Amino acid sequence: MSAHRNLPEADVLARGLTAFAELGYDATSVRELAKRLDVSHNYINDRFTSKAGFWRAVVEAAMRPRMGGLGLLAADDSRTDAERLRDIVTSFYEGVIDLRDVNRIIADESSRDTERLDYLVAEFIGPVFASWRPVLSRLLPGVPPETAFFAITGPALALAHGPLARRLAGAEPAAGRASDLARLVLDGLLPRDAS
Repeated sequence: MSAHRNLPEADVLARGLTAFAELGYDATSVRELAKRLDVSHNYINDRFTSKAGFWRAVVEAAMRPRMGGLGLLAADDSRTDAERLRDIVTSFYEGVIDLRDVNRIIADESSRDTERLDYLVAEFIGPVFASWRPVLSRLLPGVPPETAFFAITGPALALAHGPLARRLAGAEPAAGRASDLARLVLDGLLPRDAS
């Protein structure tokens, strides 16, 4: 195969995202990537330095455009903390559906002590948690903020794992399911007077 010079980089990164989400980092060889991208075996190393460099480029391209919105909702002083949290959780779950492959990668990487997890925490997960932390601390003073963060982010797996959803529900998760999940989680987290 020759390098596919006509394939836009956004398409190369999208195909890489799908490959890493389906196979996991360790099981995704450079040879498999080249096959899925329809490029030469050297393309990944020539263009992105290494498989690790390509993985970072893939995650960066998918996540960076979404980062601003996740922090803005938490910083909206015109709303109560309960309203902010409701907006944060609903928006987060809707985003999970749009970024299903990224969330599968995060779920996979979260169980390993790797430089990839360090990167995800430093660039994406940590900043999101930092923006949510004040709201979580004020609304749920008796709960460690990281526990509340896990209570919100953990159920997102129901929206990210299409194969399991198809087996249980007969369909891929959709926006309606994100709203239902947000309502269920928030009703459990928020005090009755804040709900």
